[in-house]
Amino acid sequence: MAFFSKTYSTRLLKLISWSHWFTFFNIIAAIGFSTIYLFSEPAPETLLGQVYLVTNWLSHMAFLTFISFMLIVFPITILFPYTRFIRGSASVVFTIGLLLLVLDAYIYSKLGYHLNASSSDQIIDLINSQIEQNSRTFWFVTLVLSILILNFQLVVSNYAWKHLHELQKSVYARYVVVSLVAAFFFSHLTHIWADAKLDYDVLRQDTVLPLSYPATAKTLLTKYGLFDREAYIERRNSPLSFTDKMPSYPAVGDQCSAENTERAVFMVLSKSQLAERQLNQISQRAHPNHRVLTRHIDDANSELAWFNLFYSLPSLYQDNILSQSQAPVLFQQLSKAQLTTALTVISDAEKSMVPEWVENLFAKKTQLSNISSLVFADKLNSYAPGLHVFYFDDSSDYQLELFMDALLLAQQQKAKASSASNQDIIWLSALGNQDTDTRLSAKSALIVLPEHNINPEGTLTSQMDVMPTLMQSWLDCQLNTHDYSSGNNMLSLPVNRVVANTNEQGIVVFNKDKSVFVDQLGNFQSYSRQLSAPIETSKDFPLLIDGMNFIKTFANRQQQAQAK
Repeated sequence: MAFFSKTYSTRLLKLISWSHWFTFFNIIAAIGFSTIYLFSEPAPETLLGQVYLVTNWLSHMAFLTFISFMLIVFPITILFPYTRFIRGSASVVFTIGLLLLVLDAYIYSKLGYHLNASSSDQIIDLINSQIEQNSRTFWFVTLVLSILILNFQLVVSNYAWKHLHELQKSVYARYVVVSLVAAFFFSHLTHIWADAKLDYDVLRQDTVLPLSYPATAKTLLTKYGLFDREAYIERRNSPLSFTDKMPSYPAVGDQCSAENTERAVFMVLSKSQLAERQLNQISQRAHPNHRVLTRHIDDANSELAWFNLFYSLPSLYQDNILSQSQAPVLFQQLSKAQLTTALTVISDAEKSMVPEWVENLFAKKTQLSNISSLVFADKLNSYAPGLHVFYFDDSSDYQLELFMDALLLAQQQKAKASSASNQDIIWLSALGNQDTDTRLSAKSALIVLPEHNINPEGTLTSQMDVMPTLMQSWLDCQLNTHDYSSGNNMLSLPVNRVVANTNEQGIVVFNKDKSVFVDQLGNFQSYSRQLSAPIETSKDFPLLIDGMNFIKTFANRQQQAQAK
């Protein structure tokens, strides 16, 4: 500054001194607002974890605020050392910063992760839902909060400028700064030790504060109750399972009107994968209100896929739910309404690979070696109202294609024979995967709902969406979907949804662009949805968190119900 005038140097030094004090007061404000993060998480259990929480919280928020000053306000001060401009600009910058802090804290409390680009769709949906629920309250709170923070900035700015000389003589700030610096080093050294010793009580705090340490997939799985904490600490491999109490599967009440039960539901399932070309060809005979679903998710093996389909829950629930000997809610309602349930297996084998518990759900079970006795319009139109499942346990496709042609032709004849459109509901898809190569790829499926338009096209669907769709669109059940399911009605699927499931190897999460796979050891891998191939990208932990929230939807809903 010796090359400039004395006036410039004096003004600049005063502005820099003022900006330090202005930042100091904003550090206090940021620490105050960031308490929201602490209330969003359970308190640490150990003394070290509690001390680490406090020291990391204070020093990290102070560090973020000071870095904001260094990267934004300080360069502006050097370039444009004009008092009113700098004081006004700094007030606006820190107002925006504190508003973003409040928004980030709110998002973290609701979604479990911070502001990020990869989950922008989920964040925007959350904000839009708040606006739709009560737009006046949302905008009123936003406006009042913005005004209060801006007024705070202006008051602090004016106070620091007018009392700069007295503030420079004070000594209390030195002790505060020294304490924050000491807390900064203590928290970082503690984290290094915890990382080496696998102290979970410290490491689980990695995701609490914004722009903090990157967490590991194993830590997140443990934090969300899908990985055993003792196995984490002892560095042992442990299968994914609920560490909390497994929820009870519900019994259906009188929430279904069953007004459309004169119709039958034909569920046609194939052991082998179906090509989109096949479904497009088959759909040419279908009712206009049909949809070829090209982004259908089914990542399980054949046995687990039956559970995903009929119980509408991720595979992680299977062992415990089946041990409760409670039939899926769809079958409970069909039994109450005295509707038919029939399973027909087309297989060359002496015994089909359909699990015994699946066979026990049906009142009538038949096994055929071919479809010759089924492909007659009169027979197909004579099936009683209820659920009729046809499982093609065969590697050849021609029998399934012939059966579907016959079924759709019979539906056309059925519609012509009546003045009203009385076609039945049809679901066609593969069930499960014969090998791991196809688990991470999107499948194709076909649904026919004669009285409903299925939109939007291109949304992710899942085997877990089939039962909620039938419960609401066929049986007119007013049950909350998440009381018995992790899926959703296909007529009201969110565009930017996330679908997740577990299998023998780990957890798989899907969104519209990519899939994420985390194995039992916590190893993380992302896959392109278009290429179905591994991609080099940073670990998408927000997507993993969305997936874990999807898996725990049913468990959380049951816990809330029990708490009431």
